[in-house]
Amino acid sequence: MLKIKNLLFAFLFLIPQFFFAQYTDVINSNRPGETMSAYAVGKSVIQGEIGVYGIKEKHDLLDYDASGFGTDLTVRYGAFFEQLEFILDVQYQMENFDTPYTSYKKNNFRQTVLGAKYLIYDPYKNYKKEANIYSYKANHSFQWRELIPAVSIFAGANFIGVDNPYYFSPDGEISPKIALVTQNLFGGGRWVFVTNIIADYIGTDYPSYGYVLTLTHGFNDKWSGFIENQGYKSDFYSDAIVRGGAAYLLSSNMQVDASISTNFKNTPSVLYGGVGFSWRYDGWYKEKQIANKNRDKAKKNPENKETIDYQEKERKRKAKYE
Repeated sequence: MLKIKNLLFAFLFLIPQFFFAQYTDVINSNRPGETMSAYAVGKSVIQGEIGVYGIKEKHDLLDYDASGFGTDLTVRYGAFFEQLEFILDVQYQMENFDTPYTSYKKNNFRQTVLGAKYLIYDPYKNYKKEANIYSYKANHSFQWRELIPAVSIFAGANFIGVDNPYYFSPDGEISPKIALVTQNLFGGGRWVFVTNIIADYIGTDYPSYGYVLTLTHGFNDKWSGFIENQGYKSDFYSDAIVRGGAAYLLSSNMQVDASISTNFKNTPSVLYGGVGFSWRYDGWYKEKQIANKNRDKAKKNPENKETIDYQEKERKRKAKYE
């Protein structure tokens, strides 16, 4: 397993995310990392992010081996405000456990979270960078504004069913989850640094506190990747994970991705990797944009007179005789 883990560092690439507004020309997916971005998908935009993964664990102290696979689904929907996004995050996992004395299976929802995220500060709102036509260096040099992050807050709840083997209690429970999300853009948006500070299972016997740090980079218009460090701590379980992966943009509304993750301890050691797909529907958003443009045109031209480009008409007339 150590040899396989060493291969992880050859896979550390970065995800495509360019965040100058809530709605972007290309899909803004949180996959394949574990951080959520500070920005929403855009009002009336719906987005699905789904993946499958395989997992392998080995616990030296408890002397067991486990292997299995799972699937995760995130549904994001922008509503009411450009800054607001509702999120459903579901993860289902199936594993086989082998010990020197017995074998057994474990399968259930590892996570079911429903909540909302709101952007409370955007450093690029109402800001327009002025281009310096006399200096290439001035246009591409470091900008102090890049140190100011966008800031969002997330609030939601965990829903755990009765007799869930991935939960520390056999009782079903609903517990709050909150997160502080920050996001910086560097190098004109080619580099993005996202942090999530998380308090989970609040009010239960084993509250969990953690962080996720993700550095992303777009190599070109299609390929990108990320490196990530995730840590969480509670009296029930603590760990630190490193993760890396790549993503490819199929179209402005579709993305595929792959990632691999591991930790650095043996109680248990964990190795898992997966692939995923992200898709968004922005037809409602575009329809509203067109409606708004038509409304603005109607205000500027209340008599609904057709705007005529006389120069274009003259060019067409002359072209008939040339």
